[in-house]
Amino acid sequence: MSFRWRRSIALLSATLGLMCAAASPKPGVDTARLMSDPPALTLQAYGLFEDASGRRPAPGVTPYTLNTPLFSDYAEKRRYLYLPSGAAMTYRDRGVMDIPVGGVLIKTFGYRQDQRHASDHARPVETRLLIHRSNGWAALTYVWNAEGTEAVLKRAGATLKVGFVDTRGVRRDIDYVVPNVNQCKQCHSVDGRLSPIGPKARNLNGPYDYGSGLENQLDHFARAALLKAAPTSASIARTPVWDDLSEPVDARARAYLDVNCGHCHSRAGFASNSGLFLELEETDMSAFGVGKRPVAAGRASGGFEYAIAPGYPDHSIIVHRMASTEPGVMMPQLGRSMAHAEGLALVRAYIAQMKPAS
Repeated sequence: MSFRWRRSIALLSATLGLMCAAASPKPGVDTARLMSDPPALTLQAYGLFEDASGRRPAPGVTPYTLNTPLFSDYAEKRRYLYLPSGAAMTYRDRGVMDIPVGGVLIKTFGYRQDQRHASDHARPVETRLLIHRSNGWAALTYVWNAEGTEAVLKRAGATLKVGFVDTRGVRRDIDYVVPNVNQCKQCHSVDGRLSPIGPKARNLNGPYDYGSGLENQLDHFARAALLKAAPTSASIARTPVWDDLSEPVDARARAYLDVNCGHCHSRAGFASNSGLFLELEETDMSAFGVGKRPVAAGRASGGFEYAIAPGYPDHSIIVHRMASTEPGVMMPQLGRSMAHAEGLALVRAYIAQMKPAS
């Protein structure tokens, strides 16, 4: 090959390289893309992660956890918060943190093949985004391929076959349901508007290992200028850890009901007309369900009289509905296809220790 041809090929390669470089997205989170419609067809287009598998968060994306999480068919969840440069959440002592426009909550659901082995990587199934845009919150769901290398937008939801071995060594094969947009709105409804429900100060008031040992998450957010106007974590209420046996049964059961049921069963939630309010802050035990008759009787009540019959879990509507997997009876209505054995046992123990009505 002549020198002239080698030089022409080299120049062409260099030109193509420059063109490709110019066309490639800049590294880091693409805030403008997150804020715009229509949404990206793939999760990777937003730059929220440095790797295609969504395991390494990009700069500005902070992992977090919850003291007590929502049960979702034994899925493991990885949670992240993204705030644009210079932005910060504002502390609220009740309800979800005030997350500024441009903020994004990211939650990836996945399963290890054998949940007894902590070293196994959970295969991602779906990643949900809650994006705070100028006109309100938007919910988007991205479903991962079998290789865990790409997640694509699924606004209409999906049903996926998932198999795993649980912590007791039992093989489980489930139809995992990815919610559609309307179902997202039902669970994430606060006063009729789409809103986050998980990151309340009290449920974030716990430790997380950010690489240099455990640190309280609220203190970490404040130190990193991601949270403003917050008191010290020691002075903030704390959601109990539902499966921490060192904590009282009643505190753990109320935390479980708060997280799994309280977002709908609250005065501002989707099920406000039921008159059953299961938030941790509820002080009226009748409104909480103790000795409370249902607003509307039917087969969903199981023939029982009270939401919570003190001392009698088997006669309590809450237990009946938590144990059911029948559509129209089961509670929560969405987000699970099986009963949560451990959560159900906790609520049963809580009701059993209550003093029966005289």
